[in-house]
Amino acid sequence: MYRCEQLHWALLKRTYDIVGALVALLLIAVPWLVIATVLRLEGGPALYYHIRIGRHGRPFRCYKFRTMVPDADQRLAELLQRDAQAREEWQNNFKLRDDPRITAFGEFLRTSSFDELPQFWNVLTGDMSLVGPRPVTEDELLRYGDCLSYYLAVRPGITGLWQVTGRSTTTYEERVGLDSKYVREWSVELDIRILLRTVLVVAHRTGAY
Repeated sequence: MYRCEQLHWALLKRTYDIVGALVALLLIAVPWLVIATVLRLEGGPALYYHIRIGRHGRPFRCYKFRTMVPDADQRLAELLQRDAQAREEWQNNFKLRDDPRITAFGEFLRTSSFDELPQFWNVLTGDMSLVGPRPVTEDELLRYGDCLSYYLAVRPGITGLWQVTGRSTTTYEERVGLDSKYVREWSVELDIRILLRTVLVVAHRTGAY
């Protein structure tokens, strides 16, 4: 009986993920074209992907609009080698508050969260969900410790409890706690509340960098 109930809720969540992603992709078709055109005119590809770990530990390509210079990976390696403070910040958070690799247009995309619009495609293909834990790299899995099973039990989300509860102003440990809490307490009502709060967070550009 419990197994059947789990399958029911999983099917329901997947259904509204597909419907939501299709509607979103239709609505953002024109903005997508405009953003992609600007990025191509800057030089370099419009889309960027990074390998993230999804449900059951399966790697997938997580897509974003490119917000950095084309040789960002090389510049990061050089920066971390020469700057101890940046290296420590990267080891703690896997991102930099003052990242010199980000372009002017990329800064706008990040603070507006428009850089994450391509992830609706990830939702449609089944790699991600509209709501769930933030997708992480393989190296970040170690940070989840005893809570790793919660992360691996569900699809990572475009938005989630962490994104609407402080986002980048929280510590990584708090993020792990919020992701685990989401999985333990999941319900349709919780997803709806998170989606509504996401609209407010994005509108006010809260905690984004």
